[in-house]
Amino acid sequence: MVLQATHEPSTLVDVIERILDKGLVINADITVSLVGIELLGIKARIALASFETAAKCGLEFPSGTNYKAPAWQEAGVGKEECPQCGKNVSVEELLDEGCPWCGWISAKAKGAQKQKQELVTE
Repeated sequence: MVLQATHEPSTLVDVIERILDKGLVINADITVSLVGIELLGIKARIALASFETAAKCGLEFPSGTNYKAPAWQEAGVGKEECPQCGKNVSVEELLDEGCPWCGWISAKAKGAQKQKQELVTE
């Protein structure tokens, strides 16, 4: 991952969105030793990510997680980044209709709109 300096101010919402989109994992091993003898050992793995990111990375969820919840089902849908605004949109929607966020329209959607207009004018 290459870090790029930006001159735009980031809001808290932008930071949270980026963390959930990319995911954040913290591994920590803490040991307390006395004269070379380990008295206490704590191993922690903390993951902060959206359902979609977690599903892509194969993270395990706690028992009792409802995998049929709408958020989990949505995570299984293939998504692509909009070339104009950079938001993640389902591939099918992006190609067939366009981006719901910024209004960008793919060549395939433009062709379909043109065909509809031709049928209406005939």
